Amino acid sequence: MALMITDECINCDVCEPECPNQAIFLGPEIYQIDPAKCTECVGHFDQPQCVQVCPVACIPVSPDHLESQEQLLHKYQRLQSLAGLALPAGKS
Repeated sequence: MALMITDECINCDVCEPECPNQAIFLGPEIYQIDPAKCTECVGHFDQPQCVQVCPVACIPVSPDHLESQEQLLHKYQRLQSLAGLALPAGKS
């Protein structure tokens, strides 16, 4: 279940640096979440970090991107393997 940011977002900038998958970015008006990168912090933390720090509680589960815990873990593993491929030669 990827998360989403609603239009109640006040652009306070606290969620974006908390995302371990770099799924949060500033859109044209408010912050947005890339559902292809959002794992709800599965594989990193027990709770979604953006939800924990959001002062206006504007980060619900996206009804358009429902995923099971297993699917989120698989996405996390895929993102981690892609991140490993992006390392320069000789770096690990």
